[in-house]
Amino acid sequence: MSRRVLAARLDSAGDVLLMGPAIRSLAAAAESVTVLAGPRGRAAAELLPGVDEVIEYNAPWVDLEPPELTAGGIDNLIKQIQDLRLTHAVIFTSFHQSPLPLALVLRMAGVGHIGAISVDYPGSLLDVRHQVPDDFPEAERALSLTAACDFPAPAGDDGELAVRRPLPDVTELVGNGDYIVFHPGAAVPARRMTAERSRRAVRALADAGHRVLVTAGESERELGRFVADDCAQPLSAALDFATLAAVLDRARVVVVPNTGPAHLAAAVGTPVVSLFAPVVPAVRWAPHRVPKVVLGDQQAGCANTRARECPIPGHPCLENISDTDIVSAVADLSHSAAHGPTQRGGRP
Repeated sequence: MSRRVLAARLDSAGDVLLMGPAIRSLAAAAESVTVLAGPRGRAAAELLPGVDEVIEYNAPWVDLEPPELTAGGIDNLIKQIQDLRLTHAVIFTSFHQSPLPLALVLRMAGVGHIGAISVDYPGSLLDVRHQVPDDFPEAERALSLTAACDFPAPAGDDGELAVRRPLPDVTELVGNGDYIVFHPGAAVPARRMTAERSRRAVRALADAGHRVLVTAGESERELGRFVADDCAQPLSAALDFATLAAVLDRARVVVVPNTGPAHLAAAVGTPVVSLFAPVVPAVRWAPHRVPKVVLGDQQAGCANTRARECPIPGHPCLENISDTDIVSAVADLSHSAAHGPTQRGGRP
């Protein structure tokens, strides 16, 4: 019997990118793969190889700014899922999230086989209740779930993150010269440097001889311009997710907090200087299988708190990273990119 699979990941773009290898495992053994994504993750889902269709639902039990839960919204979601005529569903979650609310909806929609990682007792909501050790890298955690659901990784797949190619041509945007990218923003304030600290880091990189492009999301244009100051080029306009991927793809190194563009850089194979606040563990969330240097005090008092606002005065885990450390990390990764094997595989 052919298998029509729903892969659900209802949170942010970086989270969706990290399930990319698992999506390829589903696609290798399924007739079709539909991704159910939240509004923050849809653009990333559309870039994943192996995805045939993306549908969107803003889940009140997942989103950072949760909408009201309504019977009408659930009824509409059930109808969308029924129309897909699914045979299987795999629910991907972070370690602190429960798959059971969505599993209930999928059961109501008539999905016959549902798998997820669940600490909580699922009753009849799950056919596969998978469990994994703590501190498992997120992409490997997702792959272990698809294997448990009888979708093993295809032979020859390297398990790296990837995006659909070709990517947009961004030559007019970035020019022909060599550059590095500094991305100062993050949806969670505790995971990013202050604007002032980011601006000083960009100036240090420019003083070290680097051409620096500063990227920023639609809501972060002012931040991008402030950080770029008069020594870097801000790219805060016209950067949809695929265009951002293309900009990161051509960069020599990306300097970025623990946020979606860090995982997008990994997905296009560009080395990453990860400005990593330890509110979540780096072993789970650092850029996956790409040359990287992780900076930031991983033993700071905020470690593993999942705090959205830094609970420690002065935000020392990131603010105390020195310009010298950032410049040295970029130099080390630039040397690796120039002399080591290429990391830019990608997949069509």
